[in-house]
Amino acid sequence: MAKAYPHGKGTVKWVSTDWLQTHLEDAGLTILDCQPNIHDYVAEHIPGAVYLPEGLLRLSRGGTPGVFVPPETVQPALRLLGLRADSPAVVYTGSGPAKGWGDGLEQTMVTYSLARFGHDQVYVLDGGSDKWKEEQRPLTKVFPKVEESDFVAQVRQEYFVEYEKFKAIKDQEEVLLLDARPAAVYEGQGPWIKPGHIPGAVNLPWASLMYERNKRLLKPDDELQAIIETHGATPDKTIICSCGTGREATNEFLLFKWYLGYPQVKIYEGSFTEWTSYPENPTVTGSSPR
Repeated sequence: MAKAYPHGKGTVKWVSTDWLQTHLEDAGLTILDCQPNIHDYVAEHIPGAVYLPEGLLRLSRGGTPGVFVPPETVQPALRLLGLRADSPAVVYTGSGPAKGWGDGLEQTMVTYSLARFGHDQVYVLDGGSDKWKEEQRPLTKVFPKVEESDFVAQVRQEYFVEYEKFKAIKDQEEVLLLDARPAAVYEGQGPWIKPGHIPGAVNLPWASLMYERNKRLLKPDDELQAIIETHGATPDKTIICSCGTGREATNEFLLFKWYLGYPQVKIYEGSFTEWTSYPENPTVTGSSPR
């Protein structure tokens, strides 16, 4: 049966390229291009799209990198984009025609961030601009005219779990901790000060949920369900999504919370970066969670 768009359960939904082309001229619709480099946007973008660099959203706090900026810091920037919390915003990215730096996570990172900071209707373009281009849909170099909005940024604390709470609940029987990084990094040495993964974390690489040729395009629902079931991710559990810096985890947080509609889903934004910043915290190498 054909999927109806927008597809999803709640604040975040997914739209198809067909849906977006049909709605390009909708009043109130904001389209956000978060391709990895500004030159990618300048070279080509979907008509009407405004550029939003992912790096705007996180900085260092107390020396720890990758921490979300305060709402009062991000609010002026989101207003400049013309965002309105009750009007839909479509987020997309691509592999990047100018630089080729895109990995596909830009659009889930930006989508999560907008929802986190109080947006009520965020749409992910399934397949991103790579699918859009593959289908020979229109692109432009023209920049849109955007009026500043009165967007109010407010942090939705219920989406994430912070360090002390994370430590307290991660090993509970009804909790499943997922690590979205590639298997080689989960099992061995990545760029972090310690190797391996947080004890108890089950490896579910985010890229395994996406098409190999296009990391912005979700696999069919039956394939997603089969992958998820083999990792023990059932709706009766509290799912905590983690990774290296909290970026890869956004892909799985969006999927479980709003695509599948699981009732208890959290993201550990600090992830392995924060965990390993405490020298006393153990890590585990190899393919087993513990």
